[in-house]
Amino acid sequence: MQNKKVVVALGHSSFGKTFPKQQEAIKNAAVAIADLVEAKYQVVITHSNAPQVGMIHKALTEYSRLDKEQTVAPMSICSAMSQGYIGYDLQNAIRTELLNRGIYKTVSTIITQVRVDTFDPAFHNPTKVIGRIMSAEEAKEEEKKGNYVIPEGDGFRRIIAAPKPIDIYEIDAIRTLVDAGQVVIACGGGGIPVLEQGTKLKGASAVIEKDLVSAKLAELLEADTLLLLTGVDRVCLHFGEENETPLDTVNTTEAKKYMEEGHFAAGSMQPKVEAAINFVSTNASHTAIITNLDKAKIAVKGKTGTHFVK
Repeated sequence: MQNKKVVVALGHSSFGKTFPKQQEAIKNAAVAIADLVEAKYQVVITHSNAPQVGMIHKALTEYSRLDKEQTVAPMSICSAMSQGYIGYDLQNAIRTELLNRGIYKTVSTIITQVRVDTFDPAFHNPTKVIGRIMSAEEAKEEEKKGNYVIPEGDGFRRIIAAPKPIDIYEIDAIRTLVDAGQVVIACGGGGIPVLEQGTKLKGASAVIEKDLVSAKLAELLEADTLLLLTGVDRVCLHFGEENETPLDTVNTTEAKKYMEEGHFAAGSMQPKVEAAINFVSTNASHTAIITNLDKAKIAVKGKTGTHFVK
């Protein structure tokens, strides 16, 4: 019998905001992943890249200001760079944890491109703030380039789109490595959003919700479980209020109703719930779980977390 396949989505709480803090925080993520590998699951990992991609964008933008011969790096390049260096730290931490347990298994990171639609309405309604604070003059220059800016404090910041993922270009490579028994890290930071132009893939000035890409990846890999790891044990209704109610098992109809009622915060729990709904809706045998990083192992065994079913 083939081992069950789990796509694990690591949230930003699994990473620090500096290089040293990231290396330290990733050790906890490595323990959670190794627990699943040790329990004989086939594991594929996705991860957040906030604030790392913003840090890269700021650094390269500042470099272009200091050296006029340098151009500002496109968001697609910043996303690719974040995939590379987060994957580097993460795969090494997982490899070390597995070897310390006597488990010999290759861990690989794949720089992943994700197709988005040129006509996605998100491109006309950007929601993701990124980059440094700019002056009014700099903001006008950004607008001349066709970019969007919003006021923040005494200045302005750039805001970019978050289109929906349509397809994953490296899915065959990911599937091949998983089938070969490797631990695979893919679709980091939601993947690099690209637009298909004939035979060419053009990077889009956008970011994709990591959780939505994780659901798409789990669907394409025909995974059994989508495990969305965050900072809470369970999804709650009336979160932070006196009548806070944790959810153990919820079906897609109930989850959609709760979303419409505004129970889940945009940009945090809402995309996780949306991803869970998307994944379990594709197959009645699919399960999506939202829980804390430290509870990953017992969550897949049904002992904690919020479980989503069709």
